[in-house]
Amino acid sequence: MLVAAAVCPCPPLLVPEVAAGAAPELDAARTACSDALAVLAAARPDRLVVIGPADEAGRGTHPEGTPGSFRGFGVDLAVRLGRPGGDTVSERELPPSLAVGAWLLERARWSGAPVEGVGVGEPLAPERCAEVGREIGAQPGRVALLVMGDASACRTLKAPGYLDERAVPFDTAVARALGAADLAAIKGLDAELARELMAAGRAPWQVLAGAAEDAVLSGTLLYEAAPYGVGYVVAAWS
Repeated sequence: MLVAAAVCPCPPLLVPEVAAGAAPELDAARTACSDALAVLAAARPDRLVVIGPADEAGRGTHPEGTPGSFRGFGVDLAVRLGRPGGDTVSERELPPSLAVGAWLLERARWSGAPVEGVGVGEPLAPERCAEVGREIGAQPGRVALLVMGDASACRTLKAPGYLDERAVPFDTAVARALGAADLAAIKGLDAELARELMAAGRAPWQVLAGAAEDAVLSGTLLYEAAPYGVGYVVAAWS
C-alpha cells in the first residue's frame, strides 16, 4: 500500500552544477524538495519508486543502481539510482527526470529503503496511467513514491513553449490538486491540453493518483512558482 508520496519538479537546473551562476534562483525549490523527501523518510517505506517522464528510450523500469548523468547538459556529473551494486545490471542510463530524482535522493542521503525507477511516456492515456499506479500501489509492503514532473512550460514570452494564456489556470489547478491530494482532479487533467502546454508531469501525476486510490493520504503544497516561465510544484502526501 502507498504510505507517502513526494511530488517534485524535474528540471536539470535543480542541480547547482547545471544551473551554474543561476543556481540560487532555485534554492527555495531545492529546500521544498528536501522537505518533501523528509516526509518520505518519516513514513519508513519498504520500497521507494521514483516515477518521471521519459522518452521512448527511457520508458519502463530502472532497477536500483542504474546510472545516470548530466553530461548531456554540459556537466560531467554522474548519479546512481539508490544504492550501487543492485541485483540487476542495467545496460541503459536513467532518463533526465529520474537522474534529477536520483540526485535529490543522493543529496538527501537516502538510505531508508530500496529504490527503483519507472519512466513514463508523455502519450500514456490517463486511464493507463492510473492502471500503472494501481499496480505499483498493490505491491507488497509499505510503498512510497517520488514523483518527478513539471507543469506548463508556457508561462511567459521567454518560456520554452512561449506564452499561452491557458498555462496559468492549468498550473493553478495542478497545484491545488497536488496540494490537496485530490485524486479525482488529478485524474481529470486533460492530457491533450497538458501536451499543448508542455506539462511533462501530467502522466506521472496520474500514475500517482492511481497508486493512491486505496490509501488515505492528505497533501501539503510546499512550493509553487514559475521561474524561467515553467511551472514547478512541490507537494508532500502522507
